[in-house]
Amino acid sequence: MAQLDNVIADLLAIEGANGAAIVDIDSGMALAAGGTPGFDLNVAAAGNSNVVRAKLRTITDLELKDEIEDVLITLQSQYHLINVLKGQGNSGLFIYLVLNRVTANLALARHKLRAVAATVSV
Repeated sequence: MAQLDNVIADLLAIEGANGAAIVDIDSGMALAAGGTPGFDLNVAAAGNSNVVRAKLRTITDLELKDEIEDVLITLQSQYHLINVLKGQGNSGLFIYLVLNRVTANLALARHKLRAVAATVSV
């Protein structure tokens, strides 16, 4: 778990980040979470696992030979980024990152999120 805590710390170091979690897609449970986004990250993790599962089902139903890289949800005051992890030991997990829309640079945050995601090992 210490490694996952380090990942959360790296995610929260992204400019404008105020919440982050590593989430199991099937159960919706957060393996690690941190920050103060102004809402319950565990509830958000569970809800966003529904979003990821729905999109995965749609990709299957459409018989697309493709994978989700990330999902962006834009709110009035926040960006919510979902990055589906790939690789040995990481399948079935995603990173959920909450950004302050005023202080975050979305392009830079997505770049840094991908870099952090590449280091995750469970």
